Amino acid sequence: MVGIRNRSGRKKKSRHKAEKARWLRLAKWYGPPVAGLLIGIWATLRFSLLAPDPPARPENLCDIFREHPVWYDYASASQQRWGTPIATQMAFVFYESSFRSHARPPRTRLWGLIPWARPTTAFGYAQALDPAWQEYLAANDGDWLTVRSDMKYALDFVGWYNRLSHQQLGIPYTAPRELYLAYHEGRTGYARRSFDRKPQLQALASRVRARAYRYHNQLQQCEAEFQCWRWYQFWPFCSAED
Repeated sequence: MVGIRNRSGRKKKSRHKAEKARWLRLAKWYGPPVAGLLIGIWATLRFSLLAPDPPARPENLCDIFREHPVWYDYASASQQRWGTPIATQMAFVFYESSFRSHARPPRTRLWGLIPWARPTTAFGYAQALDPAWQEYLAANDGDWLTVRSDMKYALDFVGWYNRLSHQQLGIPYTAPRELYLAYHEGRTGYARRSFDRKPQLQALASRVRARAYRYHNQLQQCEAEFQCWRWYQFWPFCSAED
């Protein structure tokens, strides 16, 4: 009887090993494709289908943050890290993309009819160009999750770029018009005053300044709403006066 039980136990172990080997083979062959599919679905949902809609009332910064309160957190974090005021950051995004996460420049037309190449590689909320974005990623240890269609990184990019303009060109953070000219023309172009030959750009930069000032005045009336708005933020660890 002991011998029979031992043989039965060995058979069970053999079946378990065979079953385990079969599952390992299946995982080896089907695991990577399934994982890739799941990552692709997640990335599509995360960066495209679930991207927030542009604010319904973009003329008022209080209404923008009431609709998307986490954007206040992103802008505040960028201001603390790089120095550009919240209102200036949001004015940049207003004129760069109208708060559209996947904004791109319109395509040119071949022979006036056929959609052709885009004039630049600008993309996302901040309309960052490919070279500038790659520089930002390299300087800030960005990875594949750091994308231009995410407001968090778009605002951080604006703050980072303006910090360089402040350091290299001496533009104060309180000068949104000049910061925008450097943002649009690049720091080298700004130093060469390439904008002097572009009256439309100068007019746009003046509108950015006016909107930044207007956003600033609006934010003064409502900023306390967006400080300590999360359920886990409470006194004395958080206060609206911070």
